[in-house]
Amino acid sequence: MDATEIKFFIEAALLAAGRPLSIDQLKGLFDGRMAPEKSEVRQAIAALNEDYEQRGIVVSEVASGFRMQIKTSMADRLTKLWEERPPRYSRALFETLALIAYRQPITRGEIEEIRGVAVSSNIIRQLLERDWVRVVGHRDVPGRPAMFGTTKVFLDYFSLRKLDDLPPLADLSDWESLRVQLNLPDVEDHPDSDAEETAEEVAEEAMDEALPEAANDLPVLFPEGHAEQEEEIEELLVSEWPDPVG
Repeated sequence: MDATEIKFFIEAALLAAGRPLSIDQLKGLFDGRMAPEKSEVRQAIAALNEDYEQRGIVVSEVASGFRMQIKTSMADRLTKLWEERPPRYSRALFETLALIAYRQPITRGEIEEIRGVAVSSNIIRQLLERDWVRVVGHRDVPGRPAMFGTTKVFLDYFSLRKLDDLPPLADLSDWESLRVQLNLPDVEDHPDSDAEETAEEVAEEAMDEALPEAANDLPVLFPEGHAEQEEEIEELLVSEWPDPVG
């Protein structure tokens, strides 16, 4: 198989996969003895990018391998193709994500100490659900708090090969520069969002604590010593929904 055939085959594979493929995965798609060397695969990818120089697509290398994607310059004009609007995140979430990315492994308490405000459980849950962060261990201190780090999904999403590819960030106040460099979506800037969410959590905890006490004030349907007999309870069978009109 010559270089042109290898190039065309890899192009087709990346289009068909719809996800990043590593060099080994690309090699595995070729038949046994026809499989090219890793250097030939890389040369084919470089040749594809030369072909795409004046076009709207590119083969990009991310943490999980190589993938076909549109160029950033085309993204804004193609948003009409996606019916679902991209999710909007709070500034607090991106600040938390930035701290995890740049200072990992880091605990929730350390994030709160740097930001000077409590980090809501909702933010941590969103980051975990998106698989942008994961628990990488526990700090060897009382309470053994979880330590968070970023994932390959995080690197893939932001088109990064490794953490060293993150743009330099002088301090947390420079987060807007980071948002632009990583092409992050717009944020909903609610400075009090953390405080509001934390207040909601405190209220929920207070309600949970109050429920057992409130339960003590409920009337006792079956006092102690009273045996509940099956025949005393009339079983209600409903075969169909009642007519709300008649």
